[in-house]
This record gives sequence, structure tokens and C-alpha cells, in this order.
Amino acid sequence: MHMDGRGTSLHRSGQPGDKRRLQGPVVSRRALLVLAIGILLTLFLSGRVYRVETEKHNAQFTREAELRVRLFDESIDDAVTGLRSLNQLFAISDTPVSRAQFRAMAMPLLKEHPYLRSFVFHRYVRPGERRAYEAAMRTRHPGFTIKQEREGRLVPATGPGPWLVIEFFEPLPRNDLLLGYDGLSDPVHALAAQRAIDSGMVAASGLKPFVQSRQRGVEGKVFTLMAPLYRPGAPLDDVAARRRAFIGENVAGVHAHRFARQIFERAGLLATAGIHINVYAAPSPTEAALLFRHGAPPPPVPGASPLLERLLGPAALTRVSHTVDIGGTPLHLVVSRAPPAAGSAHASALLVLAAGIALSLLGAAYLDAVAARSRIIERTVEERTAQLHARTCELQRTAAELQLRNRAIEASANAMFITGAQGPDYIVEYVNPAFERTTGYPSAEMVGKPTKLLVGADVEQPGLIELRAALAACREGHATVRCYRKDGAMYWNEVYLAPVRDENGEVHHFVHVNYDVTETKRYQEQLEYRANFDPLTGLANRNLLQDRLQQAISYASRTRRTVWVAFLDLDRFKFVNDSAGHSCGDMLLKVVAERLQASVRAADTVGRMGGDEFVLVLPQYETGPMTAATIEKVMAQVARPIPAGGKEFFVSCSIGIAVFPDDGSDSETLLMHADVAMYRAKEMGRNNYQFFEPALNTRTQARLRIESALRNALARDEFVLHYQPQVDLKTGRMIGVEALIRWQHPEFGMVSPAEFITLAEETGLIVPIGAWVLRSACAQGRAWQAAGYPLRMAVNLSGIQFAQHDLVQTVVAALDDSGFDPACLEIELTESIVMHDVEKSIATLHQLKLLGVQLAVDDFGTGYSSLAYLKLFPIDVLKIDQSFVRDIATSADDAMIVLSMISLAHNLGLKVIAEGVETPEQLAYLRRHDCDEIQGNHFSRPIAAAAIGQMLHTERCL
Repeated sequence: MHMDGRGTSLHRSGQPGDKRRLQGPVVSRRALLVLAIGILLTLFLSGRVYRVETEKHNAQFTREAELRVRLFDESIDDAVTGLRSLNQLFAISDTPVSRAQFRAMAMPLLKEHPYLRSFVFHRYVRPGERRAYEAAMRTRHPGFTIKQEREGRLVPATGPGPWLVIEFFEPLPRNDLLLGYDGLSDPVHALAAQRAIDSGMVAASGLKPFVQSRQRGVEGKVFTLMAPLYRPGAPLDDVAARRRAFIGENVAGVHAHRFARQIFERAGLLATAGIHINVYAAPSPTEAALLFRHGAPPPPVPGASPLLERLLGPAALTRVSHTVDIGGTPLHLVVSRAPPAAGSAHASALLVLAAGIALSLLGAAYLDAVAARSRIIERTVEERTAQLHARTCELQRTAAELQLRNRAIEASANAMFITGAQGPDYIVEYVNPAFERTTGYPSAEMVGKPTKLLVGADVEQPGLIELRAALAACREGHATVRCYRKDGAMYWNEVYLAPVRDENGEVHHFVHVNYDVTETKRYQEQLEYRANFDPLTGLANRNLLQDRLQQAISYASRTRRTVWVAFLDLDRFKFVNDSAGHSCGDMLLKVVAERLQASVRAADTVGRMGGDEFVLVLPQYETGPMTAATIEKVMAQVARPIPAGGKEFFVSCSIGIAVFPDDGSDSETLLMHADVAMYRAKEMGRNNYQFFEPALNTRTQARLRIESALRNALARDEFVLHYQPQVDLKTGRMIGVEALIRWQHPEFGMVSPAEFITLAEETGLIVPIGAWVLRSACAQGRAWQAAGYPLRMAVNLSGIQFAQHDLVQTVVAALDDSGFDPACLEIELTESIVMHDVEKSIATLHQLKLLGVQLAVDDFGTGYSSLAYLKLFPIDVLKIDQSFVRDIATSADDAMIVLSMISLAHNLGLKVIAEGVETPEQLAYLRRHDCDEIQGNHFSRPIAAAAIGQMLHTERCL
């Protein structure tokens, strides 16, 4: 029984059968389940680590790529901005821009941006204007003609036009053969130019070889940026209006390969290992359109794998593409890198994967080994497996936190620090190396200190209010604040604040990310200053002046008061520039600006419109109405001597005044009417002021018509010369003539020089007109010589002509072309011209004397001559002004002055010519006191060349 019972007991306990089940399929299934769970957890953990590592490498590469993309965009913007700056030279200049002005603006831009190959000004020549344009250009460039490229050579242009002609080219050396080249003959340039004209914006051509490359066999390609120029004041409302107002364009030539290389090389971005840069002149990367390559070609775009991305996250980023449109020309930038090696890029993920698999296998083996043991051991194994799983999860969280800190703080290039969440001080617990470099505070000095240490006593800032509110609300925050480094230097700090929460959502720390934006702030301030103030004088520019004037008008409207707008223009400032140089002119403008500021009230506005034009905005305040005393004070201040360049200059000003509301109700009208009144002041003899009157508008329109006609008069051959005889008082015979210009206009009739010479000087047209007078007079003198009448030919030079650097060459060319005897040419200069810059005048006069010509001082006694200097001038003749001759028969003072002039001239060994002799009494006085020659209507008024020939034929005498 005992045995049977024992046997039954043994059988019921199921020890043999249970042991077989524990060692058999039941135990194996548990082990496999543990193994599967371990592998799945391992794969999940390694996938998360893999994603974190991939995102880290992608973020680093994205920063590198965005840095290059931003530099690429900024460099393109700089090129376009430089071109627009050059356009401003033409927009603000009241006179045609000279090559020297163009060069002074273009060359600094070329030095600043070496990838810019050149700056070019194209003049738009319409059909019918070619002959006159080429004639005008030949005065500066002998042999000039409009050219086109044909079969690889530059030949004279054919066809009816129009033409887009290169007039200025910088740098000019080795490029002078391109002067006159017609841009419209190049289809690529013509297409882009039409886009620019029609849109009024900067446009770009496609990629093309250099014109110089085709001429000299040099390899290289270029694309050009072009900015259209329109006639000042012309309406530009639509495409048709812009085409009618188009007068030319400024063009920047960009060396395609050098452009890309230099912008990255200058920034040191070609030295970063593993970063490749490719630039294409097309909207997509193709080898045919490649402009620049640094490193390897970009890898192909990888195909999408949604399943792999769900399991492991995004693939490694190997390329960033960016396309920018430059005035119609797309440039495509690709920044790339080689795919990172799996072993180096994902070492942590591989380690977690290997460790997890190993632990899972060990756990499964252990379970399988002890499965046959008791349930206690099985439960122990299960508990240990659960502990292992919990530890694995804990390791996962720990690894993620360590990786986050490593990526977000230690590896960050930006200053970062971590604070506790307890206010109000929010004690600093950690700072990264970038923070130490930015602030100068080492970690040991900053940890344990409150964050307010960075702002010091500067606590009243709007940005700090936002940051305090974000800290109090435990939310994200962003603000820009002033901070202070350890040495006390202020810098602008852009702060991003983010809370760090635990698993329960409670905030236990804050992460602060800082960006030093001081340079950006400074650049913004500079841009704002340039947008509102004149860079030369520091006065309000046109934009700010318009705003101040509009504010003054608004205030005056509300208070029923007046506003004076005074438009001021310096008299003969162009002569200062031409004779003493632009640097001296700039210095003079600065002094005038300071004096204007000192002459008005603090609440008044002084602005510079451009060139030598200034505007004063003078509102009426409670102190009483405006009076002319303020204007007279301004004129007196300007008229004081101005030391500049080692010399003293005397300048005056002409002022036009328009009054709100009588002369206009808006800023544009007031400025226009003040400008009109200023021109009236100039017509009244300069150095005075005039108030606007409605009748002045009619005079202004007439003046504009005359100016427009004057610009075409030379090309249309409308000028003629009349000649007034000069008579020897000893023989009574005519021995010379003075050439006097007349304008025979088909509509206005015969226009007196008094009506257009001053205008020609203001517009600069006096230079080509004066050259024409000199050539025509020499040719006529040569004709009379050939007919047996060796008359002396007197020709007047204006001050602007005398200041030209090529004056002597112009005289030589006139003599050589005509064959006229230099000894018979007498050049007349007023004493105010030669006394303006004595040293330069002496040098120029000596150069002219070396040619063999005679020199005369005209209008003697009306200027501010110095007898000490007069004896140094190599002159031959003094001409007594008619204002002294007019009353010599009735005024003892005038008679004595003329007698003194004759005596002075003879003592200096000079001949004397008296101008304006009208009566026999004047003639008798001059003969009695040994005057050498006379000129005036008593003998003959100015007459045509044919009438002079008739006099010579009949041998007319006094």
C-alpha cells in the first residue's frame, strides 16, 4: 500500500513528466519569447540612437550648407547694389557724367568686388543721332566710331540703328578698343537689355564669352548685369514710356568662374574638409552649365525608402541645392558631402545593437539552462529578465539625455547655458565653451551666479520684460537684449529660452541659447543712416528732406503758419571742381554744409539734394514770422573765404525761395518752385536770392526749350561766327578781328550769346562749343591768309575751357587741322579766370606761349587782379573793358582810370586794345593818350566773314 501510494503520489506529482515539459517545448518557447523581446527592444533602442546620430550629422551639414548659400546670396546682392550705386551717379548729377566721375565711382567698386570684371556705360544712340554723337566723341577720342563685331573683328557699324554704344569702360587700359562697341549687335546682350528697359529693373544676360576673349584669344566666360538709365524727370509709368525715356545703361561684367571662387575663398569656406561646392549657370545641375567646382561632383539624389525611414529615421543628408535668379539668369548652387561611413557615423547605434543582442542571447540561454529547475528559479529568472529590461530602458533614457546634452550644448557653436527653474535669480548651473568665448566669463565664475549678471545695471529693457514673463510662465521665450562681457563691452544678444520638463511635465531647468548679433545691428544702423543722410556732408538726403518738409507742411496746415523752402546752389562750383579737383570740391561742400547748419535754427532742416545743391526747410514758429534776415545770414556765411587744398576759395550762392501755402501745398511743388526761383537768382547775376513768382514758370519753360535746342545745335550746324574788326590807331588800318559766336536757330531766329553762353557753361556744353569756335576761327583765319590778308584772329576762352586738362592739345589740333599761323592766333582770357588759380594759370599760359600764340587779358579792370601776379603772366595784350571806355569823354574818373591802364600796360611792355569805342570823342581821347588799338561799333559792329572780306578788299580805314 505504501509502495502503491508512493507510486501514485509520484505519478500525480508529475515529476518525470513535468521535468520533461520544463526541459522540452514549454521552456523553449519562453526562452524564444525572451529572445524575441530582447531583440525587438534592442532594435528599437538602436534605431532611436541611429536617428539621433543621423540628425546630428544632418544638422551640422545643414549649417555648413546654409552658411555658403547665405554668402552666395549676399555676394550677388552686393554686385547688384554696386551697380545701382553707379546708377545713382547719373541720377543725382545735374550735368553729363564725365569719365573721371565714372572712374572715381567704378574703380573702388571693382577693388571691393574682384569678381566684377568691369563697369561699362552704354549710351543709347537713336537713328539720326549717330553723326552728331560720333563727332562729339571724337573731340575726346580721335577716330571714334560706333563698332560691331563681325567674323571675330570689330568693324564700323552698319544699318539704321539704334545702337547701344560703350562710352565709358573701367578699367580702360587694354579695353580701349571696345569704346564705341554696339551692345545691341550681341543677341544675348540685346535680349537682356530689352528686359531691363521694359521692366526698369536690373537684368542679366546669359553666359557668353568675353568680347576681349574673341579679340585676343583668351578663354573665359562672363555674364553681365545691366541697369537702365532714363531721362531725368521723364514719366516711367508703363513700358512705352520707359522705352521713350531710355538714354543708356550701366553694365557690370561678372567673371563667371572667378565670381564663385572668390566669394567662397575670401570667406575661408573652401578650406572645410569634406564640403564640396558646385555652381551651375542653369536652373538644374548639368555638366555643360558648370561654372565652378570645388571638390567632388554632387552625388545623385537618393531614392525614397518609406519603410526604412519609418524604422531608422531620415537618411544621411548629402546635398543641399539652392537656385537664385540674377536679373533673369538662374544660378544653381549645390553644397554636398560624401555619405558618412556607417562605422564612424553610427558607432553608438552599432554598440547598442551588439550589446542588446548579446544580452538577449545570454538571457535566453540562461532561461533555457535553468528551465528544468524549480518554479522559484524560473520566477527568479523572470524577475531578473524584467530588471534587465528596466535597466535597458533606463540606459536608453540615459543615453538619450547624454546625447541631447552633447549635441545641444557641448557641440554647439552658439553660447548656451542652463539655469535652475527657481526664481527670481534662476541660478546658472552650466555654461558651454562657446558661452565662455562670447562673454569672457569662465565657467567657474559663472556657475552659481544669477543670470542678471550678464545685463548688469541695464535692467530697463523691453526684451528683459519678455524673458522674465517667459520664465515666470515656464514657456519658451525670445528677445534681443543688450548684454555686457566681462570687460564691460556691450554686445547685442539674441536670446532663445526653452524650458526642460521631467516625465511628469514639471519644469526643472531652462536652456538659454544666445546669438551675438552686434554686427547685424550695426549694419542695420548703417543702412538706416545711409537711407536718410548724405554720406559726404552728413546732412539730410533727398528722402529724409522730403519727410521733414512734409512734416513741416502738416504742422503749418494745422497751426495756419508758413514754411519757407530755400533752394541754394553754389555759384561756379563746377569751375572749382574742374580747376582744383573733386577732392578739393568735396572739402568745400563739407565746409558749406557746416556753415549752413550753423546759420539756421536747431529745429530747421538743412539737406543736400546732390552736387552743389542744398535745401533749407524753415518753418514759422511762435517767435514770429520768417524774414529775409535768415537768408542774408546764410549768404554771408557761405561767402566767407574757404581754405581747401592749401588755397583760399571764394564762393557765393544763389537762393530761390518758395513759401507754403502761397507757392504750393505739397513738397514736390514747393521744391520745384524754389528751384525755379533759384535759376532766376542766377540770371540776376548770381550771389542773390529771389522769391518765387508765377511768371517765373513761363521763363523756366522757355529756358528748358533753349537748353533742349542748345544740346542739338552743334550737331545741326546752327552756330555761326561773326567778326568785329580791331583797328591800329597809328595807321587806321584793320589788323585783326575778334571771333564772336551767334546761334542761328530755325525757330528762335538769331539768338544772342547773352541768352545761351551762361546756359552752355552750366550744362558743360561750352567745352565742345568752344572747341568748334576755335577750329572754325582758325579755318577762317587761314582762308584770309591764303587770300593775302594776314589778320590776327582773337578767340575768347571760357573759364571751364581754360580748366580742361587737354586745352593745349585742343589748340594744337585746331592749328594743325587748319594750317593757321600760331603767331596770328590771339587767345583772350578774362582776368577772373587767370586769377582763380594763379599757379595753374601760369603753367597753362606758358604752355600756350610755347605754341607761338598771342595771349590777351580781356575785360581788364572788372575783376580782382593783382598787379604782383600780372607781371608773372606771359601775356601780350590788355583789353580795357567797355564799361571804362563808355564815359571817358564825360567822366574825369573814367578818363583817369583808362589813362592809368594804358600807362600800366606800356610800362609792362604790353599792347592795349580799348573795347566798346562808339563815338569820335572816345576815339580822339584814346589816340591822344597813345592807345594802340580800338574795337567797337564806331568802326564796325560784328559782321559775317563775307562782309569782313569786302572791307579787306576795299581797304577800309578809320
